[in-house]
Amino acid sequence: MRLGIMLIIIIAAINVAVDIYIWRRITAVCRRRWPGVVYAWSSLLLLVYIITVACLPRKGGSDGMLIVIMWMLYAYVTVYLPKYIYIVFSLLDYLPLVVRRRKCHVGSVVGIVAALGTFVVLWWAALVNRTDYRVNYVELEFDNLPAAFDDYVIVQFSDFHVGTYGSDTTFVSRVVNEINSRNADVVLFTGDIVNRRSDELLPHVSALSRLEAGDGVYSVLGNHDYGDYSSWKNDAAKAENMKLMRSLQRSMGWTELDNTTVWLLHDGDSIALIGVENWGDPPFPTYGDLAKAYPQLSDSVFKVLMTHNPVHWENKIADNDTVNIDLTLSGHTHAMQMQIGDWSPAAWRYSKWGGLYSDKSDKHKLYVNIGLGTVALPARIGATPEITVLKLKKKAPNIK
Repeated sequence: MRLGIMLIIIIAAINVAVDIYIWRRITAVCRRRWPGVVYAWSSLLLLVYIITVACLPRKGGSDGMLIVIMWMLYAYVTVYLPKYIYIVFSLLDYLPLVVRRRKCHVGSVVGIVAALGTFVVLWWAALVNRTDYRVNYVELEFDNLPAAFDDYVIVQFSDFHVGTYGSDTTFVSRVVNEINSRNADVVLFTGDIVNRRSDELLPHVSALSRLEAGDGVYSVLGNHDYGDYSSWKNDAAKAENMKLMRSLQRSMGWTELDNTTVWLLHDGDSIALIGVENWGDPPFPTYGDLAKAYPQLSDSVFKVLMTHNPVHWENKIADNDTVNIDLTLSGHTHAMQMQIGDWSPAAWRYSKWGGLYSDKSDKHKLYVNIGLGTVALPARIGATPEITVLKLKKKAPNIK
């Protein structure tokens, strides 16, 4: 039995215990019988509901089925997470029993309010914040930036996961319009354009083809772009999926950098734009090869690197005297689609999960874009979808 189904069964069993607890609280408080009966039947229907979800095809199912499953799971979460929160607060009702025989109901009242608030926030995150992108402006100064690239504007976007939107191009078109309004010198996409299969991109090719910048649109692949999250009849079918991915990006006018380098030229000056394939976390393979993309990594040329996973920067670039890469752009983390202020649970997995970072020498900078799309759960609790506008500045010399 698949691990995913086992996990759902375990969660369903825990939730049955949760429902029994809440049912007993309802029947103890309500003098009439019907509230307890209604709750019992609704809990039974939810149990049937989650068992049905567990039986639906995932990896081998259609893209439409994947979207249905995603929303069904999310709806289930929005019901039971508030119940957990209610239970935590309701247990406070029993504390007075330590010093007296009669319990109170303050915890239950607070729990009900907190549960309702959580339900509202979860659906706000799905129906509003999920597509309410923000534009982050970052200005970066470099000693060795060629003079012709002073005030050079890069627009970065990442982790679009367009399969999540099916054939609805509304959000994708809005993002394209926003990026085009920034009059960027170059537009860079740092991976994960789809969820599982390249054909998810088909409905969005027309909208994404409208992206434009003076020096072009460049992309790299992310871990979701290789078909590793889908089932294939054979290796040839998976290879065709990759062929389609590259063909569609070319048709959109994008230049995909697969362990390659291009030179951006301005008024006789140049900088190197390096793009590597995905540098994978286990169990996913590493396709990226930085040495192949740019063999002379220690030279003095100003370099911008696109690599999907920020762990690549941490492990191979930061505080490495043999590598001279001035700016690295990554995505991948999504801030785990949850952020409160400057904190995100992504910090438990990635030390560099969102925003601007620098190594100890301050020579190697990293910017992690938290992405536009969603995976697994169609919501962003905080972690608002991001478009990044980076302006490169040449640092003025110190005059003594």
